[in-house]
This record gives sequence, C-alpha cells and structure tokens, in this order.
Amino acid sequence: MTFDIDMIKKVYERYPERIAAARQITGKPLTLSEKILYTHLWEGNATQKHERGNSYVDFAPDRVAMQDATAQMALLQFMQAGKAKVAVPSTAHADHLIQARVGAEADLQEGINKNSEVFNFLSSVCDKYGIGFWKPGAGIIHQVVLENYAFPGGMMIGTDSHTVNAGGLGMVAIGVGGADAVDVMAGMPWELKMPKLIGVKLTGKMSGWTSAKDVILKVAGILTVKGGTGCIVEYFGEGAESLSATGKGTICNMGAEIGATTSTFGYDDSMRRYLAATGRQDVVDAADQIAEHLTGDPEVYANPEKYFDQLIEINLSELTPHLNGPFTPDLATPVAEFRAKAEANGWPIEVEWALIGSCTNSSYEDLSRAASIVEDAVAKGVKPKAILGINPGSEQVKFTAERDGFLNSFRKFENARIFTNACGPCIGQWDREGAEKGEKNSIIHSFNRNFAKRADGNPNTHAFVASPEMVAAVAISGRLDFNPITDTLTNEAGEQIKLDEPKGSELPSRGFAVEDNGYQAPSEDGSKVKVAVDPNSDRLQLLEEFPAWDGKNITGARVLIKAFGKCTTDHISMAGPWLKYRGHLDNISNNMLIGAVNAYNMETNKVKNQLDGSYGEVPAVQRAYKAAGIPSIVVGDQNYGEGSSREHAAMEPRHLGVKAVLVKSFARIHETNLKKQGMLGLTFANESDYDKIQEDDIVNFLDLEEFAPGKQLTLEFIHTDGTKDIVMANHTYNSQQIEWFKAGSALNLIKQQEN
Repeated sequence: MTFDIDMIKKVYERYPERIAAARQITGKPLTLSEKILYTHLWEGNATQKHERGNSYVDFAPDRVAMQDATAQMALLQFMQAGKAKVAVPSTAHADHLIQARVGAEADLQEGINKNSEVFNFLSSVCDKYGIGFWKPGAGIIHQVVLENYAFPGGMMIGTDSHTVNAGGLGMVAIGVGGADAVDVMAGMPWELKMPKLIGVKLTGKMSGWTSAKDVILKVAGILTVKGGTGCIVEYFGEGAESLSATGKGTICNMGAEIGATTSTFGYDDSMRRYLAATGRQDVVDAADQIAEHLTGDPEVYANPEKYFDQLIEINLSELTPHLNGPFTPDLATPVAEFRAKAEANGWPIEVEWALIGSCTNSSYEDLSRAASIVEDAVAKGVKPKAILGINPGSEQVKFTAERDGFLNSFRKFENARIFTNACGPCIGQWDREGAEKGEKNSIIHSFNRNFAKRADGNPNTHAFVASPEMVAAVAISGRLDFNPITDTLTNEAGEQIKLDEPKGSELPSRGFAVEDNGYQAPSEDGSKVKVAVDPNSDRLQLLEEFPAWDGKNITGARVLIKAFGKCTTDHISMAGPWLKYRGHLDNISNNMLIGAVNAYNMETNKVKNQLDGSYGEVPAVQRAYKAAGIPSIVVGDQNYGEGSSREHAAMEPRHLGVKAVLVKSFARIHETNLKKQGMLGLTFANESDYDKIQEDDIVNFLDLEEFAPGKQLTLEFIHTDGTKDIVMANHTYNSQQIEWFKAGSALNLIKQQEN
C-alpha cells in the first residue's frame, strides 16, 4: 500500500512548471537540492532568486514525521493552535521510549507497561487530529519513513535530527523542533534560511569490507561536526549510483553529525528497486514521468565547482573501513591506522559490547551483511569475545530477516541479544549491567552519535562508530584494533583463520513480508475523540503560554552558567531516564544544563547562586532566580546545541526564566528552537569576549528596545570590582522572528493571528 499517493502525484504535477520558473529566475542549471527547494516555495512559482546562506524563505513541506519523545511536546503545542485536523499528512512513531535490557519481547512489554499513559495520549491525539500512529514495536521512525513515506523530490520535516535519513530516497528531509512542525501541521508556511550547497562527488565502486557507512565516516572527518552547518550536502557521480537506497539513507542519516541541514541523492535505479520492493511501484511510475527533474541537471554534475559552494571528491574504490570516535562522531580513523592511534591515546582496546541497529544501520541489507560475518565465524569455529546486540529497524525488516534466517545467524552466538524494533542503546535507552560503576571501557556500534554518556550513561564509556559488518568483526575478535582485512583469529582448534569478506542482499529475493506492521490509521472525523491529560500526571502536562516581552531592556540579569567546550543538546537536556518526562515541561526542566561543564569550576551541574553565594544544581539555582524575579543568561562556546533536534533544550530554559543564550556559534536547529520559543539566541561579535564574562557579573541589555534585523545588540557586563565590559552581540533574527520574540513565542503569534 502506498500512503498519500494522490499528494505525491500532485507534487509531481507541478514540478515541470515550477522548475521552469526557477531556471528563468536563477538563469542557470539547477542542482537537485535547488529543484526541490524551488518547487516547494510557499508562494508557488519562483518570483525572485533566493541567495544561498542569506535569504529567509517560506516553504510548503509535503509531510511531517514525529517520534514519540518529541511528538508529545509538538502535539501539546498543536493542541493550542486551534485546528481541527492537520493540514498535511503527518505521522507519530513510538520508538524512543522502549529500553533495551533483556530482549525484544520482554523489553517491548516492559516499555508498554511503563509508558502506557504516554502511548495512550499519542494514540488518542493522533486519532483526533488525523495523524497516523505507528505503535510501539512497529519500528524506528526513520526506517519506517523510508519504507512507507519517503519519495524522490519530496520535502519533509520531522521532529528528530535524523529525519535527514529520507534523503536516501531523494527527498529534502529536515530535522526541526516541534514548534516548526506545528507551523506546517497548522497549514502555515515553514521558514528556513536558503541553504548553501556542498557537493560530494563519488567515483569508483566499493568492495570488500567497505560500506556506505564508511562514506559518511570519511565525510565527517573532512567536514567536522559543524562543517555542514547551514548547508545541504548533495551526493552525485557514478559512485553514488552504485549504492543501494538504504546505503544512501545511512549516508544521509549521519549528515546530522556534520551539522548539515540535510543530505540527498538524485533519483536512480536503486531507488526504483527499493520503492518497488516496499510496495510502491505506483510511486516509481509517477516519478519516472518526471525523472529528469528528480536529479541535478547534467551541466551541474559535469562542472560541479561552478554550482556548489564547496566540493568534495571521494573515490569509493580507494575508500577503506573507518572507526570514528570516541566522544565525537567526526574523529575519523581508517581501521588500518586504528591500533597506533588507540595506543597513543590510551583508548581501551578490549570490547565487551558490540551493537548493530539504530535508524542509521538497521536495514535488511545491513543485517544480511553482518549475519554473513557471523555465519563465517561459526563455520570456521570461532566464538565471539563480545556480546552482540541487534536492533532491527522495523517490524517489516525483523519479520523478513527472521524468515530468511538472519536473526538465527546472530543467535548462533550464545550471548547475542535481539532487541526490540526501537532506538534502544542509540539514544541511551539501554539498561547496561554494570554501567553505574563508571568504569573505563570501550564499545563499538553502528549508530550515529557517540557523545559521552550517550549510550549507557557512563561518562567513561568510549564509543566508536563503524559499519554493521565491522561491528560484527570486532565483536568476534573482542578488540577494537582488529583489522579483518589483514588480521587473523584463533579458532577452537587452535588454527589461524581469516574472516571472509561480507556478503549481503540489497533487498530480499522473496520480497518483504510482515503480518502486522503496527500502523494505526486515524479516524476520518476526530471531533468526538477526547484527549485526556490527568492534571496530576508526572508524565504529561498541558502547556501554558510563555509571557510576551514587556518591550523594555533586560537589566540586572545574572550569568547562570558559562558552558565550557562542547555543549550538545544532550548536555542541555539529557535523554536516557529523562525521556519519560518529555511531555511534562516542568518535570523535565529539572535536567536543564546538568551535563554542561561550568567554565568557572570545570564541574557539571554546580553553579554559583548569586543570591546567597552558595553553589547548587543548575535547575535549582535557576528556579531560585525565577522565584526572585531575576532574569538570567546562559553563555556558551562553539556550535552550541549540536546534536539532537530536541526542542526541550530551548523550552526548559525558557520555562525557568532564562532570557538569552549568548555563544560563539550555534547549531542550526537549536538556534531556530530558541527563536521559536521567544528567547534571544545571540552570538559574540568578537569570540574573545567569551573570556571576559565573569561568574558574578550583572548583565544589562542597553538597546534591546531597538531590536531590529541586521542590527547588533549591546550588552553591558558589570564586574564585582565596579569595572565593566561592553559586549557586542550578533543575531540572525528577521522581522517575523522578532515578532515571535515580542509575542513570547511563535505559537503565541499563531494564536494571536487566529483570533
């Protein structure tokens, strides 16, 4: 069954006319990214050229996707918008709240038992407002979207940073906060700064142990975690066409780890094969009618240096397997160089756990290639040294892999664990035995992120990212420095053996199969559906409006914390055990910035309370300021708010009374989330001014009353000795976004305009 086929056909019908208009306006051949962006303009046919990296543009996305942890807040906000039904096809997916511990069946039932209140809320709110709901166990949002909803040339937004996974089927799919999703579901334009373009030309063809995962691990090493900020990464070339659709999805998925707005590939035969295999031949038939428009123009790919802001070339024939990490996904090391690098850095070499899955690498192809390594080891009499954990990407993938024997292949390792079709360890939903001891150790996984404490809550767990086949090989050897291309293993007979190269199937030869995919369709008329939220619940809380700006300068503010170094959304609003409070703003605000390092004492969750000079936990100190009516600001370093799209990292400080966040630079989604929630997201005009901010400073805004697009703001920092520093702050607010600030939030403005 193809969902929303009529919508897809309408998108394709307007393509020729809109692309012709875009070509006329721009006066040049178009990249694929530009074609998708210009065909999704809110205004319709292009009437002006939009400057990349500068112009704010209103778009009309085709659909919205939400996962259960973020959908709660997004839908609580949508309930305030006064709409009877969503304006575009939308879905919510229950995948984040299920903890991995024992195995699939027990963990799923435990997850349902613990989270029934939230799942019932999501089920009913989706039913009421015309939103498709994928129940617990149905699968990981991005794998389910790829299997059911993604289509070449479409535009989608989703309340998860890895929404970008859908680029594997030629979409422009972008991770956003819930407030952005509310705009689109409410039938309003969605605003984005016109992205710059990074072209990645892939030549040659992969072989042996190299996989699509190694492409993005290599790119992450080149661009770093912020090198793609404000950009779309467009892959092209003969090497791109040689990759499977799910391999393309893997590459696009981890584009979030370089800060990219999204990544995408042109429509090709691999996408045709995948769409047909997943029951969407009608999408292929429709796409083939406009196939020339679903990839970049030939002139662009012939002379890419003329059309992209940055160009990278990678020869897949020369690419080798990589391990990235620890503690950051851009620390890229070819496997052949890993041993020396690990010894030089003192990384623990022995591995107790190896994990395959997550939205990045849980496809049929991924499981089949990893299973081939396990089968080879079993046949050669080698027992694994590490525990192997598997999270299939969807019930369809799991059912088909079970039918075709891959899950039984993994079970031949006595200590293997098949977990639920859910995110699990990738997002910290892992009850790992012994993690609470905080021991220094290493794990390897096929996930996308490896920040400290991300997987198991232990800050001393060194997590390394690799392909599923490399994860399987390392699990067998028990050592991170094992290179399956050159190294041997000792089997039970004492013989030295070498593992064969991985083999796998792009798609199941007998087709995909599933008995119950876990989908719940909404009611045609949801007007009589009641969405109940218990006022005494500690999991769900109806939202109240944030207060509007009083029109005056913010004065007498205190510095709540000056964050030192990397401060991701995991540091600002942790996941793991805190996921259960994602629908209760006041309760989850008790984790605000508890993972950030305080630059004044280099400790976490310990800041000075300026009211009495004592030191306390960040949320407690901020609650004291709020109770006393004292404003505060947060100061941060480079790429502040990188990582997950979670808008809680913006809503929590807003709820607790923080007025502004002043940093050296922002990650894109977090900056937008701050704006949407009516906060000031500012950057130092001179980054060295970060060093001037002192712990006891009193902060005054001198010209906020003149807040305007393109105009710097002036802040005064008064030190305890009576001296002061004047700090100039830049911002990227346009006139519409300033109205969000004045109204108290973007949602407040929507409600004002409705009345």
